[in-house]
Amino acid sequence: MASSDIELLIQHLSKLPGLGPRSARRAVLHLLKKREGVMLPLIRSMQAVADNIKSCSICGNADTHDPCHLCSDPRRDASLICVVEEVADLWALDRAHAFAGKYHVLGGVLSAIDGITPDDLNIHGLEKRVEAGGIKEIVLALSATVDGQTTAHVLRDRLSSYDVTISSLAHGVPVGGELDYLDDGTLLQAMRERRPVS
Repeated sequence: MASSDIELLIQHLSKLPGLGPRSARRAVLHLLKKREGVMLPLIRSMQAVADNIKSCSICGNADTHDPCHLCSDPRRDASLICVVEEVADLWALDRAHAFAGKYHVLGGVLSAIDGITPDDLNIHGLEKRVEAGGIKEIVLALSATVDGQTTAHVLRDRLSSYDVTISSLAHGVPVGGELDYLDDGTLLQAMRERRPVS
């Protein structure tokens, strides 16, 4: 059996998404084997992140600066805001170079089951940004789940009094997707979102 320190490390790692006890055990064994080249640099990187990462006071992104590098970038279109649930969604869209505007992280979605209300999300911060002026379009990039769509509906209601276009991501058949492998909800949404062929 491993020492209590190693077992504790395995327990901590197994709490990470995608890692169960077996995967965590393999990761710890790899770290122990590659102590100088992997484990010690990882420890230093984790400490640096723990010491230096802040939440952007404008959009909610995680960065070493406040405002973050995206909010500070003059090349981004400040008249467009893409609303996402979590920082991971922001990073995914930015990594794909799918959006050239600014972002806004809600910090989750509304959920009656989990007791998450509009007051628990960063909706007020979004309203303040729109009130400040200069925003032409809000893109709602939220999950195609019941909670995501409920959140989108609440945001549309809250922002309806402002002179701003509100749009949402298209949902439906993914590129390269075969109809036979898609779930009923995706097929239904794709049929509803159909458009003329040009």
